[in-house]
Amino acid sequence: MSELLSPAEVQGAVERVAQLQKGLNQVLLDQTLVVEQVAAAVLARGHVLLEGLPGLGKTELCKALARLLGLPFRRIQFTPDLLPGDITGTYVLEGEGRRDFTFREGPLFANVVLADEINRSSPKTQSALLEAMQERSVTVLGQTRPLPDPFFVLATQNPIELEGTYPLPEAQLDRFLFRVQVPPVGAKTLTTLLTTRVRGTPPALSPVTDAEGLASLFAAVDRVHLPVPVADFIGRLVEASDPRGPGAPEPVRRFVRYGASPRAALALAAAGRALALMRGKPNVGFDEVVAAAPAVLNHRLVLAYEASLEKVGALDVVRALLQSVPEVSRA
Repeated sequence: MSELLSPAEVQGAVERVAQLQKGLNQVLLDQTLVVEQVAAAVLARGHVLLEGLPGLGKTELCKALARLLGLPFRRIQFTPDLLPGDITGTYVLEGEGRRDFTFREGPLFANVVLADEINRSSPKTQSALLEAMQERSVTVLGQTRPLPDPFFVLATQNPIELEGTYPLPEAQLDRFLFRVQVPPVGAKTLTTLLTTRVRGTPPALSPVTDAEGLASLFAAVDRVHLPVPVADFIGRLVEASDPRGPGAPEPVRRFVRYGASPRAALALAAAGRALALMRGKPNVGFDEVVAAAPAVLNHRLVLAYEASLEKVGALDVVRALLQSVPEVSRA
């Protein structure tokens, strides 16, 4: 087991993450929970799916994150006619005389990639992201190329009720650490926006860290201790999300068709470590797991038809799951 973080190391990490959150809060007004979840995903080296109606600042949040981290950023606008090669890159014929095929990198070759309106493109193009998100590499014509390290995909998605959208496949949803719901803003926030920003332009931001500082934060997150009782709670929580599991509560058996995968347990542990460090703790507690569970599990549960009939959403099932699974095993 790695040596526990010292109080000085924890405090240093907390201060650096607080600077990141402060910058994001300047861009996305009055969305503290969304900003906390995005910052936690960065520390956990996970991808984020931001879901909400157009115009809520999802794209600006992603651009601000890249600026604050000081990392190269690329934006991909997903459209129905976008092809896999448009994002991974492709071979082009170059040169004079004896012409050779040269690989030209696509926009995926950046540290922070914004997949804007990801559900506007066809499933074939969406699937091109699968290898990139999981393996941090792309394969074109049999040759695999590594992507820059670190590599984050932040995708925005309009609700599937809007015309011209394609629901993301379950296998791709499972690659996102968090699915974050971006709620509408209130009148007070709109007043602040109108009186402080000309044409809605967000404030200019300067980097709060560099590649070396980000690497040290990643190392600190890895050293956050995960106690056995908390790991056991994560395991029982994921097991109970399966309607065929022995500990599945009644809402899960009734409204869930397929539960969360083992990747959900890994995501809960990673998110718990990140949140613990952000809160100034050298070890993960039950509170961090409970706080991370809605964003980690809400897109990993495949709901049954009965859920849509009774207007029960995945978040409703996750809340019931958290209420029914005890933090400490009764066995």
